[in-house]
Amino acid sequence: MQDFNRIEQAILYLRDHYRSQPELEEVAREVHLSPFHFQRLFQQWAGVTPKKFLQYISLEHAKSLLRDNLTLAQTSFETGLSGTGRLHDLFIGVEGMTPGEYRQGGKALQLAYRFAPTPFGEALVVSTGKGICHLAFADNRQEALREVQEQFPRATLLPQQDPLQADALSVFSQDWSDIRRIRLHLRGSSFQLKVWQALLRVPFGTLVSYRALAAAAGAPGASRAAGNAVAANPVAFLIPCHRVIRSTGLFGSYHWGEARKAAMIGWESARLASHR
Repeated sequence: MQDFNRIEQAILYLRDHYRSQPELEEVAREVHLSPFHFQRLFQQWAGVTPKKFLQYISLEHAKSLLRDNLTLAQTSFETGLSGTGRLHDLFIGVEGMTPGEYRQGGKALQLAYRFAPTPFGEALVVSTGKGICHLAFADNRQEALREVQEQFPRATLLPQQDPLQADALSVFSQDWSDIRRIRLHLRGSSFQLKVWQALLRVPFGTLVSYRALAAAAGAPGASRAAGNAVAANPVAFLIPCHRVIRSTGLFGSYHWGEARKAAMIGWESARLASHR
């Protein structure tokens, strides 16, 4: 997690200065490391050099991913992540909570939670007996828990680990062929659930525009509403809202930080390249 703090700072610099293609020494100086140490740390985290990673978070790279306009099947094949490694196939379903559970603010629900390290900083993952209901990056533990409590004001939060959480955290593994099935237990409007389900069909390492996402959710022309549903996503990374960008190729905002979104997009691109 300390490594990601350094990486995050470097990514912010790369994102803001990609047009000038900064040299290794320049970026290393920004994060107060020697070029050798910075290069080694970055490659350990991303699997590629800072220069290569810069290409993966550049505007032109994002535009090229949007321009390809492959079908989901074609894109999945191109990623080399077919079979059990296809991320969107690992979700056995989005199970909406009953109207009663929603109305009662999670009354009688017991929510098990744990904090765990990920390549993008510490995360809070929360599960019910049915599946994962919340996953967020926790730069501040108290604030992260408060956000869950606001969503489920009458639920009981218990600090304990379970297999559902372990399965969810396995998506951060580099061995995509060994990820077990993941179940989600979510509440949301009918439209939100359609948008989240559409997001599950966006393959690993690819990007989609808000307009295309709205069309995939059965509401062409409702880009703004799709954007609101993306912003309301309660499960970071598992429901890959970080793969939605503006049609111009700009990454846009992200609930857990723009630098983290850029890091995810670049990290997935690097993993994708290594599978080809």
